[in-house]
Amino acid sequence: MSRRSVQYTTSPLLASKTPVWRSKFIVAGVAIGFVALAGRAAFVQVINNAFFQRQGEVRFTRTLELPANRGRILDRNGLLLASSVIAPSIWAIPEDIERDDPEVRAKLKQVAKLLGMAQKDFDKKLADEDKTFVWIQRQVDEPIAKQIAALDIKGIYQRKEYKRQYPEGEAAAHVVGFTNVEDHGQEGIELQFDKDLAGKAGSRRVIKDRLGRVVEGVGESIPPVEGKDIQLSIDSKVQFFAYQKLRDAVTTHRAKAGSVVVLDSTTGEILALANYPSYVPDKRQNLTGEQLRNRALTDTFEPGSTMKPITIATALELRRVTPQTLIDTAPGKLTITGSTISDTHNYGTLTVEGVIQKSSNIGATKISQRLTPREMWDSFSALGFGQKPQITFPGAVTGRLRPWKSWRPIEQATMSYGYGLSASLFQMAHSYTAFAHDGQLIPATMLKNDTPAVGVRVFASENARAVRRMLQMAAGPGGTGPLAQTVGYSVGGKSGTAHKQVGKGYASNKYRSWFTGMAPIDKPRIIVAVMLDEPSNGVYFGGIVAAPVFSEVVQQTLRMMNVAPDLAVKPQVVTKGVDESF
Repeated sequence: MSRRSVQYTTSPLLASKTPVWRSKFIVAGVAIGFVALAGRAAFVQVINNAFFQRQGEVRFTRTLELPANRGRILDRNGLLLASSVIAPSIWAIPEDIERDDPEVRAKLKQVAKLLGMAQKDFDKKLADEDKTFVWIQRQVDEPIAKQIAALDIKGIYQRKEYKRQYPEGEAAAHVVGFTNVEDHGQEGIELQFDKDLAGKAGSRRVIKDRLGRVVEGVGESIPPVEGKDIQLSIDSKVQFFAYQKLRDAVTTHRAKAGSVVVLDSTTGEILALANYPSYVPDKRQNLTGEQLRNRALTDTFEPGSTMKPITIATALELRRVTPQTLIDTAPGKLTITGSTISDTHNYGTLTVEGVIQKSSNIGATKISQRLTPREMWDSFSALGFGQKPQITFPGAVTGRLRPWKSWRPIEQATMSYGYGLSASLFQMAHSYTAFAHDGQLIPATMLKNDTPAVGVRVFASENARAVRRMLQMAAGPGGTGPLAQTVGYSVGGKSGTAHKQVGKGYASNKYRSWFTGMAPIDKPRIIVAVMLDEPSNGVYFGGIVAAPVFSEVVQQTLRMMNVAPDLAVKPQVVTKGVDESF
């Protein structure tokens, strides 16, 4: 093929005369452009590189949190009450998941099945393809997480997290509490000591690519500081036994709820604190407020006859009576400013010891009339009533004790036998340390403390011992709480039965039943307080529904503590004819 020859000299454009300055201008413009680019490059990379480095870090550099392992919660013997196990969380980048691929779709169905999720719920989480992050499920069991990882699905990732486990379950739930999905304490010891248990998370600076994958590390990693272990005063065996017996009593008497507190009267340690109904801390899907309430610390009620020993101890301390002082309670009724106080029987003339043994309201009232309101108030306050309990535990309530200046005569009378003031079960148990510890009110603690406690003297030791003898009579034959007797150990305690308040009055058929006492009586080692709320199986006296729980818990606890029996034979137990005044 012949080529056509082109005569460039004949082109009108090339034949035209072009000014020399134009070509020079173009060359100069190109040169200036290169100089400007070089200057800009120098400015970006040398002069002002810090700004652009920061921008690059914002886009590609990330700080990864290295979670700290939360500390353990242990009982007094080192047994686990709460611990953390690895539980990876599954997350996804929906836009990276190739759901058009049949093989990927099949794998996604396996993921949903492994996680126990409905397929529609799983698909809904991945529905928005514009999302760059979505949680699929938090804190998955590690074996399941490994199976998901083995599927190797692009866009499905895992993050290392920890999940709490509670070996004692519902028995210790109100003591230990629980954490939320972010591993922050929400209730109980988990909340109270959250900062100590949580430790401090570490960090690691990395560069990630567009898909969120780590390319390389930047700088040094800061290792996490593991959380501290917390050792409680709780004995998990005592806790479980107390919870079990409480649960059985609530069920048997068809009560609304119940609580029990076991206190070491030498060290002030709380050995058990249980409530029923309860819950399983790591399975809270259907948790209700009734289950969550730590009634032993958060609920207050009028303590009824369990206050009578305190009234009498105050009178003994101020030398207004002696244990053998005679008190006329006939004819079983007493009217004060238009209001009538009654006993269940006409007990006639009783000694002060007999007032406690028979639980006479009139006897307690007449003894209180030998005291001034200020003297009673001072004694009640010294024992912690009307004050917030000094205990390292969240939610402990104050109770109610009105200022003495506003007391009317009838109010002073009713307070002597437990009406007109309120306290929690814990406050009641704590106040009895003044009797068990020879007149000293000792501090209570939820933390292990093997050393004997140093308390504040409230009563003289001889008066505390005198009240203990009265409590022994009350829990023996002829008293209101013979069902509190145990095999091998002497006990003393006081039952109480209080009408429940409804609005501004009292319900005629709703009661709270108490029993608070100690053992062995000569040298008490433990104090046990039991409360049942609204027993409705035909009996409601504290000496009948609460005292048997006290008996079983005392006997089992003292055996676990290796306390030597102080009785050679089984005491006679009266099973019928138990009564008491309110």
